[in-house]
Amino acid sequence: MRFKTPFQIAAATLALLATAQLSLAQTAGDKAPIRQIISVPPGGSIDLVGRLLSDKMKDSLNEPVIVENRAGAGGRLAMAEVKKSPPDGRTIYIGTSGPFSVLPNIYGDKLEYDAIKDYTPIGRLVRFDLAFAMGPAVPAKNLKDALAWAKANPGKASFGTPGPGTTSHFVGVMISKATGIPLTHVPYKGGTPAINDVLGGHLPFIVNSFADMFEQHKAGGLQILADTGPKRSPLEPAIPTLKESGIDVAADVAIDAYGPAGMPADLVKRIHTAMMQAISAPDVQQRLKTYGLFAAPSSPEELVKFQTDETRMWAVPIKDSGFTGE
Repeated sequence: MRFKTPFQIAAATLALLATAQLSLAQTAGDKAPIRQIISVPPGGSIDLVGRLLSDKMKDSLNEPVIVENRAGAGGRLAMAEVKKSPPDGRTIYIGTSGPFSVLPNIYGDKLEYDAIKDYTPIGRLVRFDLAFAMGPAVPAKNLKDALAWAKANPGKASFGTPGPGTTSHFVGVMISKATGIPLTHVPYKGGTPAINDVLGGHLPFIVNSFADMFEQHKAGGLQILADTGPKRSPLEPAIPTLKESGIDVAADVAIDAYGPAGMPADLVKRIHTAMMQAISAPDVQQRLKTYGLFAAPSSPEELVKFQTDETRMWAVPIKDSGFTGE
């Protein structure tokens, strides 16, 4: 079974504009375009955010801004491209906070970069919720009954995620520890195949983007049991958070912007101002909300604090998972 959510269709349509956008940028003058290095392939939430920003920023900065997808290795390829780029304000990383807070806890000194020394914080852009959901393989109607089933069927109690070492992976580990119910992690290569297996009854549970599962939830193919974020999702306020359900787990996903190390303060301010104006534009905010994304603009200083706090927060669940990334 294959499907595409409205989010995926819209993001893929935007991605088709990439080649034309690059061609226009190359003819716009001698000055190199500002490159937004996106840590995922065309399509998906990060790519959508980058393309919405580039469209606004090219007008406010009066120069070309392009999207360049550098997917792979959990964001490390994008990180490598930004790290080696000159700090002239022409190359900006746009991706999840994972490479700055999760991967250092997994790989430590084996990482090809230093998450603090090799990059210049610009600001947080958006956030989105994850969700814990079940499919038809679980004979339950709510979270309490679903967890009771998992406890009674330890050999079947597994949860799928978009991949090993992802935020979804470690949220699942946190749920397992908080409930005292062993849940086996089943990693997939992306969220779509995991959702398909849940819909097909081959996988009981999944931790994935709330927005990516919402249409299937409304259609009755799977049931979102709880939002993993700090508060209920505006997409469906009737669905409680894990904390409201008595499970002390809260984690969402952020999309941030960084430049190479050593960016002068005036360039940071210029890029930051353009990005925050773009992400705060009413039409952009409305577009984001349609796909379960919520503007969360921040200062560079606030992003530093977020990074520090999140790195500390993820240390325990990553250690508990036993995941080494090897």
